[in-house]
Amino acid sequence: LLAAFGADDNDSMSAPVQVGNTLEFAAGHAMRRAAQYLGGLQQRDGHWCAELTADTTLESDYILFQLWLYPPQDGQWEPPTRPLIDKAVRAILDRQLPDGGFNIYSKGPSEVSASVKAYFALKLAGMAVDDARIERLRDRILELGGIQASNSYVKVNLSLFDLYPRQFCPSIPPEVVLLPFDFLYQMSAWTRAIVVTLSIVHAANPCRPVPEGLNLDEIWLPGASPAWSFQKDRRWLTWHNIFLTADWILKWWERRGSKSIRQRAIEKAKEWMIERLRHSDGLGAIYPPMMYSVMALDVLGYAPDDPLRVEALRQFNNLMVDDGERFFFQPCFSPVWDTGIGAYALGQTDPRHPALRRAADWLLAKEVRRKGDWAVKRPNTEPSGWAFEYGNEFYPDIDDTAMVTLALSEAQSSDAAAQEACQKRALDWLLAMQSSDGGWAAFDADNNWEFLNKVPFADHNAMLDPTCPDITGRVLEALAAHHIDRNHRAVRRGVEWLVRNQRPDGSWYGRWGVAYIYGTCFALRGLAASGEGDREVHVLRAGEWLRSVQNADGGWGESCESYDKGLFVPAESTPSQTAWALMGLIAGGDENSLSVQHGIEYLLETQRADGSWDEELATGTGFPKVFYLDYHLYKDYFPLLALTSFVKTRDRSNG
Repeated sequence: LLAAFGADDNDSMSAPVQVGNTLEFAAGHAMRRAAQYLGGLQQRDGHWCAELTADTTLESDYILFQLWLYPPQDGQWEPPTRPLIDKAVRAILDRQLPDGGFNIYSKGPSEVSASVKAYFALKLAGMAVDDARIERLRDRILELGGIQASNSYVKVNLSLFDLYPRQFCPSIPPEVVLLPFDFLYQMSAWTRAIVVTLSIVHAANPCRPVPEGLNLDEIWLPGASPAWSFQKDRRWLTWHNIFLTADWILKWWERRGSKSIRQRAIEKAKEWMIERLRHSDGLGAIYPPMMYSVMALDVLGYAPDDPLRVEALRQFNNLMVDDGERFFFQPCFSPVWDTGIGAYALGQTDPRHPALRRAADWLLAKEVRRKGDWAVKRPNTEPSGWAFEYGNEFYPDIDDTAMVTLALSEAQSSDAAAQEACQKRALDWLLAMQSSDGGWAAFDADNNWEFLNKVPFADHNAMLDPTCPDITGRVLEALAAHHIDRNHRAVRRGVEWLVRNQRPDGSWYGRWGVAYIYGTCFALRGLAASGEGDREVHVLRAGEWLRSVQNADGGWGESCESYDKGLFVPAESTPSQTAWALMGLIAGGDENSLSVQHGIEYLLETQRADGSWDEELATGTGFPKVFYLDYHLYKDYFPLLALTSFVKTRDRSNG
């Protein structure tokens, strides 16, 4: 057994052990190999940042964006970025499914919006309509409902080029920035950044040219209305119908409304956007608003060589990976997230690891000290926290802040006094960002106007930022790591929120990771850190649920399809999801069951010689049902955390 896991005579734990301890021994050895591998990935300045990848929609949107940046001349389209467009085409085609379509997560089914985006991008790039790959894609799109079945943002993008009727796209008016009750800030942070920039673009009502002869007539489903998403409910008084009526009024307003009010709205939207551009690595530091901000600057009259526009386009292009062999776009960068989890995992494994001081110094330098959008709901709170990306000062998020404070509980920086002051500010900020229901969300507090999900452009399934179990659990764990325990009212309320929001089957929903395994893991860890007993009914039920969904190979796996069905959908085992299940079980008091043993054995058997793991499936969530993420370090630092939890728990039991 020891030889099978790579133990040798030089291993510090290679002394004879009893048979009952061989699993702990092998887990300890695998843990150290994993820690060595992870430590070797740290960059010289102290941070980690793995690649973050998604589906083909990013490459498809890139090709569309080039059409915006470089319009056809005399009907012919020869943009200066043609070599990059050709690489994007190859990257898209490499992921075409056998049925002709494109999916939004690995091994998932064809999805209509991703397929329509790919079709337009490929045809725009010059692929012939009688190419076999295009023919298969066209047939699959029609089977899925045609271009009419794609989501609002696909239609909005195409309408910029008169390829989808503007009247059948949802209105996105700049006047939203003038509405009372802080209406703009009742939307999620990411939606806010998209809506403001798109509203500027749409107020200009652009109709950019396309290459001569380009249209999408062949992917319109015959007999289906282009206005199918604007069909009213049978019951007349519903939020859906109210917003459809409002959309009709807005379209009238665009034609006949006050020009002075519209101009005032555009000016305020412009000021809002530019202020946030100047304090981030692109607007919101994520792909969609970064792209739309360049478009907005264009319609506002900024010249291509204007420094603001040049920088906005440069930040967008920074998301491109082109290493000679691979070409793709990242939706954003994840350095703070990767560094927080990486440092915490190493600190749990070896408190004296040399990487920890460098990581702590880097993280302290990244603390946000500027008031951002979050301050609209919490105006009297001192700024603190961390964003997900390198620079995104208006949008620190609660999840990253909790993860960084966990890391700082394990890692000591070069300046102890500065770290202590920083930790206090961050903890105070986390406590202030608790929502009124007792849970924590991602970017804002009390972002829960449910009726906004019925807005016509809300089909990206991320209009709101409600409280969720995974973030609530992580915040509770972070608070406990800094000695804020069950005696604190915020902790009690957080625990009560988790207990109230457990699903009938014993699981918890995971908003930011796939899906119920993720939510259950971090809910259980938060409860355990807050002093919840492992004999409580809700803890026992959660453990039973986790054991009930274990795969025959000893690991755990869950499909992104869980979000579509609203219940757990099994998938092949992955290292990250196996680690989450193990971490949840151990937090719930289960360290000896066969489920735990088999899960540890799965991680041992699948670990590579260099200490890493392989993972093909997407286990990160951007927008449920719409956009998923492959975090390329999830497969490494979460198994390390699981192995460390197992070894330390067994040591306590045996000691």
